[in-house]
Order: sequence, then structure tokens, then C-alpha cells
Amino acid sequence: MEQTPSPLATLPWRALPPANANGAFGTPIVEQYWRALRAHKWIIGGILVGSLALGLILTLLMTPRYTAISRVEISRSEENVTNVQGLEDKDVGQNLEFYQTQYSLLESRSLAARVARTLNLANDSRFVRAYNLTDDGSVPEGRTATSTADERMKQVVSILLDDVKISPIRGSALVDVSYTSPDPVLSASIANAWTEQFIASNLDRRFASTADARQFLENQLQKLRARLEQSEANLVKYASNKRIIPLTTSQNSDGSTRTEQTLVASDLQALNAELATATAARIQAESVFRQPNGVSEAAIQNQAISALRQQRALAEADYAKMLSQFEPDYPPAQALKSQIDSLDHGIAREEARSRDRVKDAYHEAVNRENQLRREVNSLENSLITQRRDSIQYAIDQREVDTNRELYNALLQRYKEIGVAGVGSNNVAVVDRANPPDDPSSPKLLLNLAIMLLLGIAASGAVLVLLEYIDQSLKDPQDVDRLLGIPLLGGIPRVRSGSPAAELDDRKSETSEAYLSVKTNLSFLTEHGVPRSLMLTSTAPNEGKSISALAIARTLARTGSSVVLVDADMRNPSLEHIAGIQSNLGLTNYLSGMNDWHSLLVDLNETGVVMMGAGPAPPNAAELLSSKRMQTLVDELGRAFDHVIVDSPPILGLADAPLLSSAVEGVVLMIEANRHRLRAIESSLRRLRNANATILGAIVTKLDERNSAYGYGYGYGYGYGYGPDKTASASGI
Repeated sequence: MEQTPSPLATLPWRALPPANANGAFGTPIVEQYWRALRAHKWIIGGILVGSLALGLILTLLMTPRYTAISRVEISRSEENVTNVQGLEDKDVGQNLEFYQTQYSLLESRSLAARVARTLNLANDSRFVRAYNLTDDGSVPEGRTATSTADERMKQVVSILLDDVKISPIRGSALVDVSYTSPDPVLSASIANAWTEQFIASNLDRRFASTADARQFLENQLQKLRARLEQSEANLVKYASNKRIIPLTTSQNSDGSTRTEQTLVASDLQALNAELATATAARIQAESVFRQPNGVSEAAIQNQAISALRQQRALAEADYAKMLSQFEPDYPPAQALKSQIDSLDHGIAREEARSRDRVKDAYHEAVNRENQLRREVNSLENSLITQRRDSIQYAIDQREVDTNRELYNALLQRYKEIGVAGVGSNNVAVVDRANPPDDPSSPKLLLNLAIMLLLGIAASGAVLVLLEYIDQSLKDPQDVDRLLGIPLLGGIPRVRSGSPAAELDDRKSETSEAYLSVKTNLSFLTEHGVPRSLMLTSTAPNEGKSISALAIARTLARTGSSVVLVDADMRNPSLEHIAGIQSNLGLTNYLSGMNDWHSLLVDLNETGVVMMGAGPAPPNAAELLSSKRMQTLVDELGRAFDHVIVDSPPILGLADAPLLSSAVEGVVLMIEANRHRLRAIESSLRRLRNANATILGAIVTKLDERNSAYGYGYGYGYGYGYGPDKTASASGI
């Protein structure tokens, strides 16, 4: 039998399901995880409480640290020894590069080393105690005192760089220099020393750069003077060799020289104008020459041709008039005919001479155009060659202009540097650091908030993991959407008492649920509820036996005669649920006993007749594989309206597939929140392989974990509950 692929095989696991055939969507993902959150609330709560407890413990164990802040103002200032304008905009250099440079200098290793040397932190007892630096003053074997001191200095510098923080104040020239350490006095001392040494290092760099500025400018002026003279000589020599004769020149906005036009370009411009005129004349002559049928405008305007055509027209008129009276052989008519022919020959000769004149004019125009085009092409080649040469000429010209500009700028700066001086310092201390009174860290509320966020993240990860691992059936609608079989109903979990007591109360949630199942069964066949059906499940304890009894009792209440057969000969439970005891049953009939009437037991006041499982056989599968089971169902079907068979579970046993061939249809019992859908799919596959008719499935033991799907508590809404009862939609 060809098997239809299960929808479960094509659906991404635990993803939001697509629209089903009716256009309805599966349970939203948010609703799924809200249900999961309710189901695992104690785990989530434990993670959050543990995170907060861990945050509290870590906060109490952390060493208090104190932050001292010193504020400085850094004014915009540039060292411009050469007074030459840079490539970028002045404001860009000040606002971006300048301040970024200052921030980097404040965080530099050289400044940290300068602070460490100034405060002698490598040997400062307060610093050593604050950072638990071990130093007994001895020199290790094989090491010198200098190398040991250098390593200690590197260690101190690394500590300073780790604990200092540079914080520019947005929209201002102010910068906060903060230092954090376990000692408040030490933090204030290092923060103040940091700003002081930054100012000192800035002044040192300015004085060092100014001391060599004059000598630097003198050397640069000598080099630029020689370079300028050489570049001017190269420019003149190159223009002479390449015969580049500039007619007009102009100055660019940056002061450089630009050649506007050369002699070759001027000649080409004049010849190109002549070529345009010759081309227009040639086009006009060609249009006259190309007149169709040999008729040209010149011929039409020729006076001789016009006179001949006029004479021919008069002669043609006289000849036509004479023919209207005489025959063509009449002598005067023949004379007129000869005159017309003579006029035609004359017109033809004149038109030929006119065409020759037009042709000669056309060829003359073509020759002139070609001659001018050759001259223009020759000048174009010369101009292209000159343009290529002009590239190097322009390069030499730019070099001359650049060298002249740099020379003039440096010469002016050289004259001013002795008067201008170095200038004032651009860094000033606004607020000095004071020893803080309260520690800056740890912060209890902040740490608890961080740990709470981490706990929430961990809870979310655990929740997703649990949902991913938990592949059981939760939404009863997944029966139709994922398993491909109809949903016959959902049975709530019995919260108190026994299932049998719930069945006795016709207003209970359980009774109403089975009544809904019976109603759905009545729509499966043309004759209503199937005459014979079997209830089975994937594994034991999924509620198939109590469901078989409940369906039988529900059918009996409608006046139908029902026989209930306990076919679970390996582990019978119907007799215990029904409260009866019998030593005879199905095993006896399958073993050869023909009187099945004696095996029936009447269940008091329920209207149901039951056949127990009987003694446990050595091999139940061998008994069920015989034709006696089919014979029994047929005979019971003739005696009763409905035959309900309680079958063993499917997985691991051959009983259920063997029994399925003896009944009209099979109902699969599925316990919610228990088995993986893969296992249920495997059970269905075994039934289909046995050619069983699967009527649908009943989902049992629905509870609050399934309330997000409309099942669970309050199942009995609309089934006769009073206002004091909690009610919700049944979901069937």
C-alpha cells in the first residue's frame, strides 16, 4: 500500500506552522512560549533568583574602588612652523584630528611612564599595597637590578593604563581624566599628576620643535631655491623642443598658470570653420546632383530649356488639333510631327548640358571638402601630438608654480619666526581631583540589574531549549495539521477523584468530552458511528481503556446495544475499571471455545455488555493472527449495534495491527505532553502498513499546559455547568 508522506516530515520542528487547508494558522509562537513559561515557571523563577543571589554575593566579595576626576580644557591650537596651508579644511583639522590626537596623547604609554616616574609609583608603598604588588627588594639570580626595575616599571605603566579613563565632554573643549583604584587618596594623586604631566609634555614638545625651526627653514629655503630655478629651466627647454607656443595663458584659483590656447589650436579652429562651409556647399551640390529621373532644379530654371518646352507645347497642341481633322499622313501634320521631334532633341541636349554643369559643380565641391578635411586631419594629429606633449608641459608648469609658492611661503615664515615665538600653552586645568568619599564600584543595584538581565537571557535560552527538546503533542489541532488524521475530541485530565466517578456524573467535564467524541464519531460513516471500532495507543497508560468504556457507555445511553471487548490479553485493565471479575474471556474463544455468549458479562445499569480478556495466553499474537477474531467481531456485530475493542498499545507489539483488520476503523488515543510526535507518527505508519482504516485520534489528559490552545481547565463550558463553575471552550 502506497504511503502518503506525513505533514510532520516537511514541517520545520517547533517553528510557527503555516496556514492549514482552511486558511487558519497554528498557535502563534508568542502564545507557545507563554504556555511554556507557565509550564516551567519554577525553573525560570529558580534561574532568576539564583542570578540575583549570585549578583549579591559577587558584589559583597568585590573590593571597593574609588574614582577621582580631574578636568582640563584643551584649546584649539596648531604648531604651524612653516605656515603652509594643509590639504584639508582648517576646521576639520582642528575639530577632528587635533582633538583625537590630544585624546590619544592622554592615553599614551609615554605619559603613563612619565606619571609613574614623577610619583615614583614603583616604590610607593601606598601603590604597592593597593594593587598587592609583591616586592621583597631582592634581585633574582641571573638578573640585574636594572632589568628588575624596568619590569616593575612596565607593570606599573600597564596598571595605570588599565585604570585611567579619558572622557571628552560632548560639545565642548573639556576633558575629564579619571583614575580608579582601591585607595581614594592614591586615585586623586594620580589623576592630578596625569593632567600636570600632560601639560608639561605638551610644553616640552613645543619648545623642542621651535629650537630647530629656524635652522630647518634655512635648509628648506636653499633646497627650494635650487629646485625652483631648475624647474623653470626645464619648462623653457621642453617648450622649445616640442615647439609649444602658448598664445594665451591664465591663472587658476590656486595661483598656478594655465595655458588657454596654442598656435596649432588656433589654426585648427580656423580650418575647421572652412571645412564646415565646404561641407555645406558639397551637401547642397549633391542634393541637386541626386535629383530623381534626371530632372534637376537647374534644368527647370534654364531659360533655353523653358523656351523649347513652351514651343513644343504649342506645336503639340497644333498637331493634336490637326489630327482631329486629318490623318497622320497629311503633309502639314507630318511637318508638325517633325517639328515636335526636333524640339524634343533640342530639349534633351539642353538638359544633358545642364546635368553636366551640375555634376562638375558637385565634383568640385567634393574635391574642396576632401582637401580641407585632409588639412584638418593633419592639424588634428599635430594638435593631438602637442596635447600629449602638453601633459608633460603642464606637469613642469605645476612644478614651477608649486616651487615658487613654497619658496615664497617659507621665505615669509622665515622672516616672521623670530618675532612670533612659540606661543602660549593650550591646555589648562579646570578642576583638580579630590579624594572621593564614596566608592564608585561595586554598585549593588547596577550589579543586580545586570545579573537580572543575564538571568532573563539564561531563562530564555533554557525555555527555548526545553521547548526544542520537548517534542510532544501540546496543541490538539496538531493532530489534523501534523499527523494528517481527524481530531475526534480532547479529554481533560481528571483533577480529583477517579475516572470512573467522573463518568458516572453526566455533567462532569469528562462525560461531556466523551459525548462530544461520540458526536464526532457519528459523522465518520454514512451509517453514523462505526459498527465496530478499535481503540489503541502508542504506549500504555494513555487512557484507551477508560475511553473505550466511556464511549461504550455514551453509545448505550442513546439506546444502542454495545458490546465491549478487552483485547489487551497481555495487560487487561477493563475488568478492574468496570469493577467486575471474570475468569473467562477473549482468550478462551480464540483458543477454540465457540460459545461466546457465555463469555459476556453485563455491566450493571450501564447498558453495556463486556467480554473480558480471559486468562493470559503464552503468545497473544498467534491467537490474534487467526481468523477467529474476525469471526467473533462479525458475530458480535450481528448481535449488537456496536462492537468496541480495547486493543494493546502499538509500539513494540504486533497485536494492534493484527486486530485492526477485524474492525471497521481504528481510533488512536494520544496522551498530551507525553510522547514525541515522531513516535506517534511511527504508530500511524504501522497501522497504515496493516491496511487499517484510521478514523481519527482522541487527545487525552489535557491540563493547564494546554490551556493556551483552548483546552484544559474549564473544558465543560457549554455543557450544563452552573455559574459557579469555571468554564472555557472545549476546543473540539
